[in-house]
Amino acid sequence: MLALDDISNGRFLCGIGSGGGIDSTILGGEELTPRQKVDRLAEFVELLDKLLTTDRVDFKGEYFETRNGRTLPGCVQQPRVPFIMAANGPRSLRLATRYGAGWVTTGLKSDDFETWFGSVRDLSHRLDDVLESRPFDRYLALDSARYSLSSVGAFEDVVGRAADLGFTDVITHWPRAEGVYAGSEDVLEQIAAEVIPRLR
Repeated sequence: MLALDDISNGRFLCGIGSGGGIDSTILGGEELTPRQKVDRLAEFVELLDKLLTTDRVDFKGEYFETRNGRTLPGCVQQPRVPFIMAANGPRSLRLATRYGAGWVTTGLKSDDFETWFGSVRDLSHRLDDVLESRPFDRYLALDSARYSLSSVGAFEDVVGRAADLGFTDVITHWPRAEGVYAGSEDVLEQIAAEVIPRLR
């Protein structure tokens, strides 16, 4: 992480979340419950924050341990690399606002766009309640229920809705020849040339 921060000249953002389906089992561990995943996330973020801001860290938790952890010369960005934290539940939202420079969500899983966007709206309001009007960057991964680059109109629609909820940034996938992100690079180029300049 320190190398990426250095190479990017202080432009690196670190995305952190509690993990998906295989994250706890891929290295042979047991399947974690949602509560355990948030416990692990809380411990990880606390330790990573210490490692990036303090030299010679000793830490022993349920999931992670370090002895005399060294992180010299430290981050380019001070006091450390910004964390953009994925969160949907009350505990993880509180963690995001405590340690994060921003929040990212994919919304809740749904194949129906309106249902999915309703979940994004609800999650955004939950974050509002935790923040109590404090400014906070918000990132929305657009492609959970409908590919945002399927057309210029689809992109403008979802980005406009996201902006109305206070999202500061959006994330989409590069168009592919086939599959769930099937689309045309011509649409992406039109959005880059005509739509994005209007959004700034």
